[in-house]
Amino acid sequence: MTQPDSLTLYRRLLGYVKPHWRQFAVAVLGYAIYAASSTALAEMMKRLIDGIRDPDAAFRLYLPLFVIVMFAARGLGTFLGTYFMSGVARNVVHALRCNVFNHMLHLPGSFFDAHSSGHLISRVTYHVEQVTGAASNAITVILREGLFVIGLILYLLWTNWMLTLLFLAVTPLIGGVVRYASKRFREISRRIQNSMGDVTHVASEALTGYKVVRTHGAEDYEKRRFAAASAYNRDQSMKEALTKAVSTPVIQLSVAISLAALVWLAMAPELMEDMTPGEFVAFITAASLMAKPIKSLTDVNSVIQKGLAASDELFRLLEEPAEIDAGYRDPQSVRGEVRFEGVRFAYGSDQPEVLKGIELTVAPGEMIAIVGRSGSGKSTLVNLLPRFYRPTQGRVTLDGVPLDAYRLSPLRRQIALVSQQVTLFNTTVADNIAYGVPGADREAVAAAARAAYADDFIRRLPNGYDTVIGDNGVMLSGGQRQRLAIARAIFKDAPLLVLDEATSALDTESERYIQQALETVCRGRTTFVIAHRLSTIERADRILVMEQGEIVESGTHGELIERDGAYAALHRLQFQEVTA
Repeated sequence: MTQPDSLTLYRRLLGYVKPHWRQFAVAVLGYAIYAASSTALAEMMKRLIDGIRDPDAAFRLYLPLFVIVMFAARGLGTFLGTYFMSGVARNVVHALRCNVFNHMLHLPGSFFDAHSSGHLISRVTYHVEQVTGAASNAITVILREGLFVIGLILYLLWTNWMLTLLFLAVTPLIGGVVRYASKRFREISRRIQNSMGDVTHVASEALTGYKVVRTHGAEDYEKRRFAAASAYNRDQSMKEALTKAVSTPVIQLSVAISLAALVWLAMAPELMEDMTPGEFVAFITAASLMAKPIKSLTDVNSVIQKGLAASDELFRLLEEPAEIDAGYRDPQSVRGEVRFEGVRFAYGSDQPEVLKGIELTVAPGEMIAIVGRSGSGKSTLVNLLPRFYRPTQGRVTLDGVPLDAYRLSPLRRQIALVSQQVTLFNTTVADNIAYGVPGADREAVAAAARAAYADDFIRRLPNGYDTVIGDNGVMLSGGQRQRLAIARAIFKDAPLLVLDEATSALDTESERYIQQALETVCRGRTTFVIAHRLSTIERADRILVMEQGEIVESGTHGELIERDGAYAALHRLQFQEVTA
């Protein structure tokens, strides 16, 4: 894949600047004032030298006022430029960060399957901050010092154009060094950003799964894994530092040689005849003043390339196609009839099929239980309902309408999902139950909790429903977390209910309570229950047994036991495990 050039990336970044053009214009004006007042220093030296030869009262008054005005203007220009450019930069970064985050929320499930959470979080945090450098510090230096250099060159041309052209002869050499360094900085910066994703990923895995790490005595292994990721990041940073350490002195030496040659030529008798001492001092002063801004401009090159490399990654992410949402219908009053018609599914074109020709009709309000060994396709089947994935062949319909015909958000509002891996948020119990519904009625929240048999333990928490439960509900037991997730599904009151191993983390007593709650909740709702513990689904209207992506048996609990097939074998196996 070809890499976009720097100009293309900066032009795209400028699209984010456009809404803030007034602030940008004020910043440019400020830096123009700074450049003009700084350039005036050379003119001040000229008038000082020439004035000493022929002093008068006006000169004594004029020169101090000139100094005061010059530095006041410089201060004003610095303030306007720095403050308003910072405002533009932070607005650009805010907009870019929000765009990236918002876009990620609409990417298909296959994208998240292919990317680790550490790398994705790194793009929202580290990558965006690198763009901040290019959008804030770098542009500040480019405008402030760049306009200063332009002002000095114009002043030099006005003072003595022949000497100025000789001085500028070194420009191609400086341009070559900057060009080489830019390519090097860009490539190394891309490696650094990728390595930061690795560091974030390794740290996130180890810290989130600290219990597994400790019980397996894998601390040393995780330390080595983290050290390796961090060492690679360090090595790339050192390569960047080496490039910067070499390129800057080379450019400074080139400028110094050019300046030395300029001084030697300027002191030639034939040139001195055409210049006053003040003009000569002003010329040398202006030429000398160019050293600092040129150094600043070359130093900032690494910051620019970091920002461009980061923006390249972010723009690639923004170009990732979002979930297909070509639907045109809003489900109004859903009855809950679901049909799978010849459904086949594979996670990739080079991957084996997970579902193989599923044919299934579910009546409104029917409770369907799905059982089978791990990897048989149970969860994949129900994940087609909210369109987390799309069938590679066949179709799924709701009330006779293909799922693709429904708009995504209204469709998903008709489905409540409780999975084995419960996701809770670091906020209050009430906010978790009424997730996505700000200012929800507290009585409705409590009613959902009571229906999920969660009210008792919630009231025993320090602040009841207002207790903040920590990252992913770390302050709660597994069974309590599961009951909160079920309460959230009950609160949503959707006509379709999907329970993916929803009772797996419950103790026997809680499971009995939840079974009673689910019987109430499932009444009148089309329900899909994926269960490992067969005792929880004996009252289902129909039980499906899946093996290797196919439905091999279907019937009630009694019918399947009498048939003495795959379900009866699973039932006997679990019964033996319980009584053993």
